Amino acid sequence: MLRTDRHARILDHVAAQGSADVTQLARLLNVSPATVRRDLRHLSEQRLLDRTHGGALPSGLSIELPLQHRADQRSPQKQAIARAAAALVPEGAVVGLTGGTTTTEVARILADRGPVTIVTNAVNIAANLVLRPTVTLIVIGGTARSQSYELVGPIAEKTLADHHTDIAFLGVDGISAAHGCTTHDQLEAATDRAFAAHGSRTVVVADHSKIGRTTFAKICPTADVHTLITDSEAPTGELTAMGELGVRVTVVG
Repeated sequence: MLRTDRHARILDHVAAQGSADVTQLARLLNVSPATVRRDLRHLSEQRLLDRTHGGALPSGLSIELPLQHRADQRSPQKQAIARAAAALVPEGAVVGLTGGTTTTEVARILADRGPVTIVTNAVNIAANLVLRPTVTLIVIGGTARSQSYELVGPIAEKTLADHHTDIAFLGVDGISAAHGCTTHDQLEAATDRAFAAHGSRTVVVADHSKIGRTTFAKICPTADVHTLITDSEAPTGELTAMGELGVRVTVVG
């Protein structure tokens, strides 16, 4: 198991169980206690959890999990969502992509299929696409967020105001019928809102863990979303409520 995969598993386990000890984690990950201790020390230094004598507790900061620790979580579901999303894009379209693990999957599929124009503020997506001959790539500038690899803020919003996309795919930290689309960061929310405002269609790609969840900063009301693509583990009550608000809900898997 790769180091980043171990870190994601550790963070998931500690968050779900409320604590973990070295012996538990060594058994879960099939690695030595010494390896677990090194991993816990690294995650503690990143302020993603709190070390205890013999184990760890969730961080009291309740901060956003960085992208590199989310990249491999629920990947089959994210890939299925991304395939359904890419199927909505006609050849030669102009596509907006915010950051996130699922939007990154959408970008990969579109790049393999091409030709397509992609407008993005995600530096990891841009790095993956810059050498693709079938992709016309437009990178939105701004202030870099290390948590999500996104460029955000007034520069990003001003640039987006000068462009129009046929379809904008939003990655969100939460979406609910009552509170709309939300994310952890105010600047990121404003930049995501600009993507939605300057696209003909707004499509949210979100696995079931985001459905019914509300985080700090609001991106847009639910009614502003044209389509939500999620997986079959999403709560049906929330999906029904969003459908009643005019959102076209697509469930994969």
